[in-house]
Amino acid sequence: MADDRVVLGAAAIPEPDRDWLAAVERLPIASVWQGGHVLPPSATGEAITRLALMTAWTERVRVGTAVLMLPLYHPVLAAKQLADLDSRSGGRVVAGVGIGGEFPQEFAAMGVPVKERGARADEAIDVLRKLWRGGPVSHGGRFFAFDDVDLRPVRHGAGPGMRPGGPPLVVSGRKEPAMRRAARRGDGWMPYLVSPEAYARSVQTIRDEADAVGRDLTGFEWTVYLYCSVRADRERARADVAGFLGSAYGDKPPELLDRIAPSGTPEEVAARVQAYVDAGARHIVISPAAKEDTLGIVRLAAEEVLPRLSVPAAAVPGASA
Repeated sequence: MADDRVVLGAAAIPEPDRDWLAAVERLPIASVWQGGHVLPPSATGEAITRLALMTAWTERVRVGTAVLMLPLYHPVLAAKQLADLDSRSGGRVVAGVGIGGEFPQEFAAMGVPVKERGARADEAIDVLRKLWRGGPVSHGGRFFAFDDVDLRPVRHGAGPGMRPGGPPLVVSGRKEPAMRRAARRGDGWMPYLVSPEAYARSVQTIRDEADAVGRDLTGFEWTVYLYCSVRADRERARADVAGFLGSAYGDKPPELLDRIAPSGTPEEVAARVQAYVDAGARHIVISPAAKEDTLGIVRLAAEEVLPRLSVPAAAVPGASA
């Protein structure tokens, strides 16, 4: 995506729904996202399952995982699943990947030590890229090993198949190891629950790391996953965010909560989102922080927030959505 414009994505909250997705595709929305844990504490979906539903129930928008807990998946299986979905969707899949860790019991159940999750994710990204390049490949790493494996994505009719090199890998997280992972191995960066100031610092960290390893970030996807609520009623929007984020953040002062999860009228939210654009974000994924009428939030964001956003005249070359 071009670096001279801002685009909006939307998280399919609470679960992917055919009618909700159809309505979103009629809006100026560029992408839809969902993630999921393997063993979540509540009855919610898993990332690849949700991604499959979104690819089947959309035609135009990009579809992404936000996020796939990569250390919990064998990369050969994940490579095949993501490649097939990218092929069947006409090259619309984006693999947002993170390392998780907030639910240690799912790591224990999957036989993955929590302390190894970062190293496993790094190696898994390397394996995904090897397999997506095509042809027989071998790999001998710390966690995964195979010889002469040839991954063949499904072909869907006369469609183009999986895009060359596979889906983009957008790294999510908030800490410096995740930033380094994005700079060295990712096709983009998608933090969450960060202030505009923290986002700006992450952009600089990634650029510095990329410079250190001699990597050109042209085409890199500067994304932010933003919990928010946009309503005509400002107080309803604020109550949405406080109630949705729950005990972890909902008891924080409104001004602090607003720094990481904007809420209010379209004009108020646009001012907050513009701060992320000024910090370097070009792809704003709106995650409706509400327990009802999430489509209404996305619609207001698309129709009344997006037109108010603009890329700064002095934008850094090479940033893209």
